[in-house]
Amino acid sequence: MIRVSSIFSQMLQLFSRAEFQATVREHKAERHARGFTCWGQFVAMLFCQLAGAQSLREICGGLAASEGKLRHLGLPDAPRRSTLAYANEHRPWQLYQSVFYQLLARCRSVAGSHGFRFKNKLLSLDATLIELCATIFDWAQYRRTKGAVKLHLLLDHEGLMPSYAVVTEGRVHESRIARTLRFEPGTIVVFDRGYNDYAWFDSLDQDGVFFVTRMKENTDYGVLERRPVPERGGVKRDEIIFLYKVARTGQRDLFLRRIEFWDEEHQRILVFLTNHRHFAASTIARIYKSRWQIELFFKALKQNLRIKTFVGTSPNALQTQIWTALIALLLLKYLQLRSRFGWSLSNLAALLRQQLFVYRDLWLWIDQPFQPPPMLTDAAQQMLLFASTNLDSTNDNLNSQTMATA
Repeated sequence: MIRVSSIFSQMLQLFSRAEFQATVREHKAERHARGFTCWGQFVAMLFCQLAGAQSLREICGGLAASEGKLRHLGLPDAPRRSTLAYANEHRPWQLYQSVFYQLLARCRSVAGSHGFRFKNKLLSLDATLIELCATIFDWAQYRRTKGAVKLHLLLDHEGLMPSYAVVTEGRVHESRIARTLRFEPGTIVVFDRGYNDYAWFDSLDQDGVFFVTRMKENTDYGVLERRPVPERGGVKRDEIIFLYKVARTGQRDLFLRRIEFWDEEHQRILVFLTNHRHFAASTIARIYKSRWQIELFFKALKQNLRIKTFVGTSPNALQTQIWTALIALLLLKYLQLRSRFGWSLSNLAALLRQQLFVYRDLWLWIDQPFQPPPMLTDAAQQMLLFASTNLDSTNDNLNSQTMATA
């Protein structure tokens, strides 16, 4: 008979405990700790994400209801609500940011290709707003009556996994974060019109980094060259242009490529802007279309994990919950990539929520989720029958003794 721990326990085995403890010491996260470890906090918050718990009461109650299975998770017992709340408020969230990047390094080993013929690395850059109640999260002012934080994300199209993330106040503009990023030469970065910053475009071009974006309608430009376009297909124009705003500075000439493409699906003209001159215009359009994957990532994050309602109101507790949500989504992506079954991310998250404490081989389950577990061997069945017979005889003896006493 094959003996396995719960599915949740097997998922936690993907994290090296030695590496985790080294990270705890690095961040001094257990300084002044009394009994409740950072590993216990991590297990509780990961349970919050995977089980869909909406409050501290649900987290602690859900773990307490599975008391006999917690030893496999590395927990002596379920935490109290006040203990978990204090840990979320005071223990540094940077610990879970480091755990996220450690898991990411492991997940890259199973990442596939980005689906294009070229060998350049393809990344999408975007941000999403997480709205908060201004009266409860008074430190996260966004507008007069609204609070918010913003999650900035860089999505690697090899495996569609996040390669960089940062959480800021809602007022921080996307371009401020974009200017702090550094990319390897030859990388192709895709982003929407919210990142239009000509000085940043010039910086990317000098570093040998390619970008693809949408062009703003009020852009002031001049045409230097008109390239031939194919008779068939959606490409209407392919031009080399210069930007008057950059030219007026007199510092450096920035020549970009402007492509007009007819979007048959939505019946509209899309205008792309890039500094890559060698790809076909239709390839540039396909590259920008792939940017939709980061929108799907944000959708999966908000719909399947606990990132819209929070179990703590302090900045540290909020960051802790967001980073554990990113870790949980990275775990789901890893299982999805390892599986031979055609999982969608939402179905995988939903079924895992029901199977967390089931004793079954995780890797067999993700490949064949709807197959019954393997049958017990004859020896195992005999052992179970023997145990059942002994239990029945014990109960009969107790009943007879009770009747004799009466």
